[in-house]
Amino acid sequence: MRHNPASGAIVIMLKSLKMHGMAQAVGELTEQGSPAFEASIPILSQLLKAETAEREVRSTAYQLKTARFPAYRDLNGFDFSSSEVNEVLVRQLHRCDFLDRANNIVLVGGPGTGKTHIATAIGVQAIEHHHKRVRFFSTVELVNALEQEKAQGRSGQIAGRLVHSNLVILDELG
Repeated sequence: MRHNPASGAIVIMLKSLKMHGMAQAVGELTEQGSPAFEASIPILSQLLKAETAEREVRSTAYQLKTARFPAYRDLNGFDFSSSEVNEVLVRQLHRCDFLDRANNIVLVGGPGTGKTHIATAIGVQAIEHHHKRVRFFSTVELVNALEQEKAQGRSGQIAGRLVHSNLVILDELG
């Protein structure tokens, strides 16, 4: 029985890409000790890493699109010096630890204080760095969608989709 750590890594990558048949074939080729296969391992590894990276980029782009943020925002674009916002607290929330604990957060402040910017930046961070599913709504938009859903006799569909979200952002509550 032969064991090659590089081919083991390839098997792991193939399985993570849901290519189970190929993963099994790699195991069999490793057992056979084919010199041609052994020589191809670095190239195969590089190709699988490229595919994994491309899928991650596409997934992130898709999640950002389906979140329906009003605009792309991150904390780099927020001017803490001209705001009364607690920067330490915002940066702590930006780490998204509250999602793992299933905690809720509420951003309260007057118009123009940056609530939407901060909420969007947290949502973007959750998608880009924590691979979370996020959905952004203005409260009026959500209420209208729920009313329309009810009028069409399809109550519960929006709620059913939101159950699969890790973070739901409701903007403009008041």
